[in-house]
Amino acid sequence: MAMNPTDFDGAVPVDGYGPGFFRVGGKVFHGPVLATGEGCRDWAGLQDRAALLDLAGRIDVLFVGTGAQIAHLPADLAQDLEQAGIAVEAMASPTAARTYNVTLSEGRRVACALLPV
Repeated sequence: MAMNPTDFDGAVPVDGYGPGFFRVGGKVFHGPVLATGEGCRDWAGLQDRAALLDLAGRIDVLFVGTGAQIAHLPADLAQDLEQAGIAVEAMASPTAARTYNVTLSEGRRVACALLPV
């Protein structure tokens, strides 16, 4: 079977991850990151809700990677995001990164906030 490269049409995918780091758009980030189709930046983690709420109107879906294992988001954070018009899904960080890439390749307005594994 021939493998075809995914076309992200200029958007920035998550290229890889490892213990304590993520590689996004060819650049390595240590610690938590916030990635959108436009780029990636360091993120202070779940207590940095302002960075997530600033995405309102720019994205429709936010995948939150909670580290090596799936964990529930704080209920008030999930509620604040949904009230801002952002659908939010929590999952393990590897799963969130893959889901973000697939959704991004479909041309959707998506972001992922990832805690390291």
